Formats: sequence, C-alpha cells, structure tokens
Amino acid sequence: MVAERMNNLSGQPMFDILARARRRKDMIHFEIGDTYFNTPENISNAAIKSIQSGETHYCESGGLPDFIHEIKQTTLRSRGFMPQSDQVLVTPGANIGIYYAAITILNPGDEVIIPDPYFPTYKGAFEFVGAKICYCPLWEHRDFEIDPDEIKSFITEKTRLIVINSPQNPTGAVLSESNIQRIYEIACEYKCYILSDEVYSRTIYDGKFSSPSAYDECKERVIVLNGFGKAFAMTGWRLGAIIAPTDIIQKMSLFLQLTSSCVPPFIQRAGIAALHNSAAADKMAARYEHKRNLIAYGLNKIKGIECQWPKGAFYVFPNIEATGLTDIEFAEKCMQSGVAVMPGTCFGKQGAGHIRMCFAVEDSKIVEGLIRIEDMLAGR
Repeated sequence: MVAERMNNLSGQPMFDILARARRRKDMIHFEIGDTYFNTPENISNAAIKSIQSGETHYCESGGLPDFIHEIKQTTLRSRGFMPQSDQVLVTPGANIGIYYAAITILNPGDEVIIPDPYFPTYKGAFEFVGAKICYCPLWEHRDFEIDPDEIKSFITEKTRLIVINSPQNPTGAVLSESNIQRIYEIACEYKCYILSDEVYSRTIYDGKFSSPSAYDECKERVIVLNGFGKAFAMTGWRLGAIIAPTDIIQKMSLFLQLTSSCVPPFIQRAGIAALHNSAAADKMAARYEHKRNLIAYGLNKIKGIECQWPKGAFYVFPNIEATGLTDIEFAEKCMQSGVAVMPGTCFGKQGAGHIRMCFAVEDSKIVEGLIRIEDMLAGR
C-alpha cells in the first residue's frame, strides 16, 4: 500500500492526452505546451562544447556562478533590479519550482490562492503538501484577468501564498501593472508571499510585461519562477531559475540537493548562451504573434466557437458552449477527427465550456486543424 500522501497527488493531464494522440500518425497536436521550433544552434553548441571539455561532473548545487551572474544581469535588464547571488537558484526546469515553493512555504492546513483556470501543477503541488487551495475565478468578460479585490475576498488568517501567472496558461491573459501593484499591496497588508510564474514573460503581443518583483526586489514577499523551455525552445532540457528572499532560496537549495544534487553543468552552459544572445527567442516570439492571429481569426469563423485574442503566451482558450458539446465531449470528437486539444476543465472549474489549444506549431498545421474542427462540427 502506498503512503497516504500519495493519494493527494495529481499529475498533468496534457501528458495523458499526448500519449493517446501519438497513437495516430497524422494527429495535429494542439494539446501540449511545446513548440515546433528546435533549440537555437548557439545554445546547443554551447552544451556540446561543455560536454566535450569535460563538464560532465557535479557542480555547485545552487547553480554555476557564471550562470547566476547572467541571470542577475538579465533580471536587471528586464525587471529593473539586480538580485543578490544568494537570491538565485538554478532548477531542473520551472515546473519543479512550484513544488519547491509549496514545500518551503506551506504547512498542512495553510491556504493558497490560485487563479481558476490554472496550470495543473499548482493544484497537484499544493494539495500534495496538504495546503487548502482557494480558487479565484477568472472571468471571460474581464479578459480572464485576475481581480485583486476578488483575491482579497479569499484571504483569511491562514493565507500564506498568492499565485499569479502572467502571461497566463491557459488563457493568455496579461495582468496590468496596476493590478500587479494592487496584488503586491494586498500581500504586504496580509503578510502573504506571492509566487509569480513568469515563464511566458518573453511572449507578449499586447500590453507590456510587469512583475511584482519590481516592488521588493524579491527580498521579502515575492518569489519569481522562470524557465528556459518556452522562450528558447528548450522544453526537453529542463532548465529553470527561481529568484526569492535569501532564506527561501537557502531552504529550496537544500531540497534540490536532496532530490537532484545539481543541474548538469553543460545544460547551464546552454542557459548562459541563451541569455547571451536572445535574438532567436525574439524571432520566435514574433512568429507566435502571427500564429496567434491566424488561429484566433480562424476559430472565430467557425460556427459555435468564440475565441478571445490572447495577449501573451502561446495558447488560445476558445469558448465552445454554443456547439452544444461539453469541453470533454468536444475534445474527444476532436481526437477522433485527428486534432488533439485540451478540455478546459483540465484547468479548473472555470474552464468548463472551453478548450485550450497550443498554437506553437507550423502554420499549415493550424490551417489543417481548423479545417478538421469545422468539418467535425458540420458533420462532414
């Protein structure tokens, strides 16, 4: 019999759907948050060179000093402050950083506020450590932007953490600077931490990126989570970084030592190359905007589907209620038609009546996928 805690564990449903979708060779994949772009050559070459030079052994568990230096410099350019070295932790992907935050900050019974719809790892990590999750609804008529006043209404004496994700997965919503400032003020007022998931910070089409880290430089209440997978087409490399108060980073670093020892040095060298030259990432982001326009326009032409234009990330979250199908039924019919999408309820209660589609695929796949969906709904 497994330990009781394992009964609180849930995974990421997109990988289950991916496994099903790969059984059909001509499947069009909108289900997984990955990109069809390959890792830029300069990044791969840096890792190859590192391996060939013998950097295949253990290194500092918190991260290579050279890499931490680059992260600090990038933070200064992008967020207006330079963290101290002991505020930075290099992690094996961004996803695990959510669990690091959960186990470091939350005791059983503590409360955490997350947006709904949400990235599924939030639910899995926080439930696993025995925290109580309060789901703050994101409303379609508000462009799925979280409302600071609604966040405040969920706060109790047990609230320890507020999670924000901008640009957001799965909706593509981008928080305004004024709302981020208000959320930070609420966290200060009630002495809560903010976990700011900024994985899609380089992928914004409308508006501008803002981070709550600008207000306290991650010295007191803000924990910034970021990764290299989405922006640099490095999803399989599993490379991320956390910036947080020094006492939080110290404990996270100990947990990383226990579970992973360190991130391989040659992967960190790839990260250095990515930050040194982000031109390829900028070009990919420009292509994503074109794909956003292509898929959102195409979906809105299909009877029964209404799709907001996401302001960031590389997902659309169309409303399919007018088709008369539930999100689960719609996704299943899509699968049978050779199109893999995610039911909205995989991302929470507020996802009902929606599907998520990742548009970081070839333009031809977007066009063909839309044709198949339209034919499916027309009964062709």
